[in-house]
Amino acid sequence: MIAPAVPAKLSGLALMFSWPRVRFVLVLTIAWGLLVGLHWESGPISAIKRTVLVGLVAMLVFGLFEQWPKWLPNSFPRWMLQVVAVAFVIPPTTAIIFAIATKPGEPAFFQDEKRMAGFSMIAGMGVFFGPWVALGALVRQKEALARTQALEFDLERGQLEREALNARLTLLQAQVAPHFLFNTLANVQALVDAGSPQAPAVLRSLIAYLRAAVPRLNDPAATLGRELELVRAYLELMHMRMPDRLQFTLHADEEALALQCPPMTLLTLVENAVRHGIDPSEEGGRIEVSVQRRGDRCVVRVSNTGAGLRPTGDGLGTGLSTLRERLRLKFGGDAHISLSAQQPQGVSAEVDFPAREVAS
Repeated sequence: MIAPAVPAKLSGLALMFSWPRVRFVLVLTIAWGLLVGLHWESGPISAIKRTVLVGLVAMLVFGLFEQWPKWLPNSFPRWMLQVVAVAFVIPPTTAIIFAIATKPGEPAFFQDEKRMAGFSMIAGMGVFFGPWVALGALVRQKEALARTQALEFDLERGQLEREALNARLTLLQAQVAPHFLFNTLANVQALVDAGSPQAPAVLRSLIAYLRAAVPRLNDPAATLGRELELVRAYLELMHMRMPDRLQFTLHADEEALALQCPPMTLLTLVENAVRHGIDPSEEGGRIEVSVQRRGDRCVVRVSNTGAGLRPTGDGLGTGLSTLRERLRLKFGGDAHISLSAQQPQGVSAEVDFPAREVAS
């Protein structure tokens, strides 16, 4: 006789007269009226009118005590109040309906054996089944509320996890930025200390490069196209510092330029190649940057012909270890970074990650 659970966000009259609840009551009471009406001389329509009215009043009482009073003692839970109220309201409601239906001049319904039998049937069935229906509705309502709370908890947990990942990624990017800047400034300082005539030109190039690069360091929507621009500027700057020891080439598939990547992904690989490959080698070397799209994957490779691999704690230097962590936060376990030796000498660093375009 009471409707099943309705959305937990509803309150007041919207909750008491919500359509799912009204629909449930109408279906149940019409079926009840048809069953009772089989034994009535006046037919099922008269019985249906009475059972529908009784059901709607019970629904109203159920909804009223669902929200009022605001406070109840712990010894008398709200669900008990609702069930008891439904059981108590059905007999007087049925009596009032039968009294109103009595035509002028006719005896009261309790003085008519047949009408009294109809009253007893509706009131008795209502008192017996009404509380059970109310209990069933309460159980379904609790289950729906539990599911809603679980869903909200999962959504909130997912949001918190995303915020934590974003915070972790931002922290790692903040660590990468000064690492790169200090290394580049150290290169300029080395030229100044050596009294190189190239120092002023390199410093001017560095200032121009930083003016363009720094605003992009923490850009959450970095693309490989932007990364390539920074890498080109960086390699041109390094080439001015050591023109006889550094050569470079850049190759990129056109369809790969719009793909996402963590900021400074390419720059970290290239800076690592300069610092650990070209600088330690007396002859210098060549750096080749390749960006390819292979179906739903993107492969970035930075190779150098300078110094070979040197053992470290986990096989990667600090810069590459930080890059691996940023890739994990961005793509989960679907991104990989690897190092391999080149022949006759040199190192190749390769990053493989999902091809995702930046959302417009």
